[in-house]
Amino acid sequence: MRALGRHLLLELKNCNREVLNDLVYLENCLSDTAEQIGATVVNKAFHQFNPYGVSGVVVVAESHLCIHTWPEYGYASIDVFTCGETIDPKDAIDILVERLQAEDSSYMELERGVFADSEIGCGVK
Repeated sequence: MRALGRHLLLELKNCNREVLNDLVYLENCLSDTAEQIGATVVNKAFHQFNPYGVSGVVVVAESHLCIHTWPEYGYASIDVFTCGETIDPKDAIDILVERLQAEDSSYMELERGVFADSEIGCGVK
């Protein structure tokens, strides 16, 4: 069996609430994290909600990193999706936990695009 990508779902609780509402900080945080794990940033889109909260995505050549924050709960939901085998999405965990000052974190990792070796001859590489 082979997977086209790995999708990390990161739960961060008891984060710094001010940081969770700072669009510029979060955009830089996700972009910097992408670069630190070896990904190539190709685009970014972030939105500040009223009265608080930020959602954003950093598109990387290898897939994406995205975040949704709830400052009122000190909570952030982050996805790190990487395709191929050169980048490990788990490398982003410690960086993001530290940058968002999360006191509690957990994650789940999913394999995406799983194909049996016999299916690889059908155009999937």
